[in-house]
Amino acid sequence: MDIHIIDLLIFIVYLVIMLGVGVYFMKRNKSEEDYYVGGRGMSAGHIGLSVVATDVGGGFSIGLGGLGFMMGLSGSWMLFTGLLGAWISAVLLIPKVYPIAHKHKFLTFPQSLAFHYNAKVALVAGIISLVGYIGFTSSQILAGAKLASATFPSVSIPDAILIMGVIAIVYTAIGGIKAVIYTDTIQWIILMAGLIGIGIPLGYNYIGGWQAIENTLDSSFLSLTEVEPVQFFNWFITIVPIWFVGMTLYQRIYACRDEKTAKKAWRIAGLFEWPVMAFMGIALGLFARVGFEQGMFTDIGYAPGSDLDAELGLPLFLRSILPIGLMGLMLSAYFSAIMSTADSCLMAASGNFSTDILAYFKGKKKYDTIKNSQFITLIIGAIAVLLATHMQNVLELMLYSYAFMVSGLLVPVIGMLVLKKPSAMAAMAAMICGGLTTLTLILTQIELWKGLDANFFGILASVVAFAVVQSFTNKKRATV
Repeated sequence: MDIHIIDLLIFIVYLVIMLGVGVYFMKRNKSEEDYYVGGRGMSAGHIGLSVVATDVGGGFSIGLGGLGFMMGLSGSWMLFTGLLGAWISAVLLIPKVYPIAHKHKFLTFPQSLAFHYNAKVALVAGIISLVGYIGFTSSQILAGAKLASATFPSVSIPDAILIMGVIAIVYTAIGGIKAVIYTDTIQWIILMAGLIGIGIPLGYNYIGGWQAIENTLDSSFLSLTEVEPVQFFNWFITIVPIWFVGMTLYQRIYACRDEKTAKKAWRIAGLFEWPVMAFMGIALGLFARVGFEQGMFTDIGYAPGSDLDAELGLPLFLRSILPIGLMGLMLSAYFSAIMSTADSCLMAASGNFSTDILAYFKGKKKYDTIKNSQFITLIIGAIAVLLATHMQNVLELMLYSYAFMVSGLLVPVIGMLVLKKPSAMAAMAAMICGGLTTLTLILTQIELWKGLDANFFGILASVVAFAVVQSFTNKKRATV
């Protein structure tokens, strides 16, 4: 059964509105400061919702559904690390970076590193951040494609990637960060309304309520203690540090009207991540697993016990339970979440290339125009779409991208926060050793000790490299 014309029209209207927001702000962006940090006058409410929409977004929405499908309520602990990351960075990071960024009009995260180290450190950080955010943008586009393909059986995943990518790229490129933040607010409200008002209550009733859940699933699905310590540790070392190295987050710190606003926004974002979004996303994945075991997907080729991609469980479940009209609304809600992350990651990658890489080699003044920024955003978006066509798993691609950025950038940021005179050479060594270690372990797929994530060994290599070179630099300074 394909989607009804009414649902399709609702979804098309939603997409047109998102593009309209991009056009609206395109006419109001006068400088790179408007385009990348929204004129530095945004409120805590808009920023907070934008942060959580970006961090949780569609990839984690579809990914959380997959976790709920595979392991049940214990999967919610993944986003508990998001709460920790938000609140820790509000205490330790924002007071350190906001005053300097406001004074010197920074547009990107690597510019903070340039202030504490030098321009070459910022260049390498910009490259690492660019690569990571291209991967992250791809993961969101892939999440949207999986949702679209499961909902519209006649649309293949490659075709859905193209459609999803074009819409997200166009409104992001033309509207800049203001379009991103305001659409994030709209999209997050749509998602929450869709989950609370449509998806969860209808799904719960459709499968037969609590009795059906208990009778269908093993008790481990309803426990909060079925996560291995090493799994939680891997989530912790991948997700918490991103709050210290994420370009999307620095752009929003810079976009706040003052330091107090930024801290408040981060506290709001943390609470929305866990428990709010964590349990709603996991619950829907859990309902999808019940539906699968009950034979709900048999008519569409997935009988109980058959091989089903866990991340397709939730889209197939929604397709099966939602009546005409509500399907279009719920589809829009999930696409809202996906786009809210894709657009932010695309803006981050564009800012890295324009401000941190291109300006380093060519000089800032030659490229400090809105049109050049828009063109760069379009090109990076096209690369992200191409990458999405070659990946299969949304959550895997997201965590790979996170791991690469974290292992390369976390230690230099900690050095920037705690040392009076951090060494630029130490930062460079840490970035190269950390990023390359993680990337090598991921690509070679070596079985790692105790099941630890490649990111752990990347961070460890980064710490050792930074400590050795910093120690050498301190000794050299002492002898001068």
